[in-house]
Amino acid sequence: MASLKNVLYLGVCLSAWIITTTNEKFVPKAENVQWVSLDFKTILTWTTKASNYSYTVLYSWNDSDWSECADCIQISEPECDLSQSLVAFDRTYTADIRTEPAMMNNGYNHEEFPHTHSPLFNPYRDSNISAVKFTVEVIDDSRVLINITDPLTSIYQHGKQLRIRDILKNDLKYKISYYKSGSTGKRDIISDSSLREVSELDAEESYCFMVAAYIPSRPKTTQLGAWSKQLCTQRQGSVLQELSLGAWVGAVSILLTVLIIIITVTALCCKCCSQRNKTVHTSQSSAPV
Repeated sequence: MASLKNVLYLGVCLSAWIITTTNEKFVPKAENVQWVSLDFKTILTWTTKASNYSYTVLYSWNDSDWSECADCIQISEPECDLSQSLVAFDRTYTADIRTEPAMMNNGYNHEEFPHTHSPLFNPYRDSNISAVKFTVEVIDDSRVLINITDPLTSIYQHGKQLRIRDILKNDLKYKISYYKSGSTGKRDIISDSSLREVSELDAEESYCFMVAAYIPSRPKTTQLGAWSKQLCTQRQGSVLQELSLGAWVGAVSILLTVLIIIITVTALCCKCCSQRNKTVHTSQSSAPV
């Protein structure tokens, strides 16, 4: 009798092992899970083998209960946009990607199929910031005004599309890097606002500027946003200094052309006058006395 029980136990264990092994072999599991976030648009991505299974994404913060992402229930694509679910920005989130059969029934047990947890993610600290746009306005010979446009996010609140300053508030600063044209030495200044005057510039010199969002309260790896395109301004110098080689060649050519025309016209006028005087003199000489 004891031997029969041992055989039954062995059969049950073997069946369970076969089922588990089969599930692991044929049921696709989300792998290479990562967060991709730019200007607080946050997408969870993963890789998986092609199959007839779907995926449901749940999220949690600070060990709270799991919540389903309304837009990511039984999806077939290996990504989920959680931007609107993570609007409490300064929280540390984790996500659970749950594999599910295409057709579920009431007896479905989540534990029968694999789950994959994501790395931890905090939108306030970890979302990358895109390159900003800005303008440079010359005030006088030694000052310019930098006017920066705060990037828009994909987040809407009360019908308004938020900018990154609406989320980061006083934590958002800007790093302005500039250098004199033709020089390798750069200077950096930090601006607390989107408007910043840069002074003590050398008169009659051209300067180039670049700007990036800067959040000093973040970890070093995400403190600095992407750098903007470079904008250069030509300082107001003398006309002679501002003329390029091409402009000089053009100006000299025009002057030579005008001079040649003047000389030619003068010569023709003199010739005509000489011929007229000669004709008059000849007529007077041949007239009877």
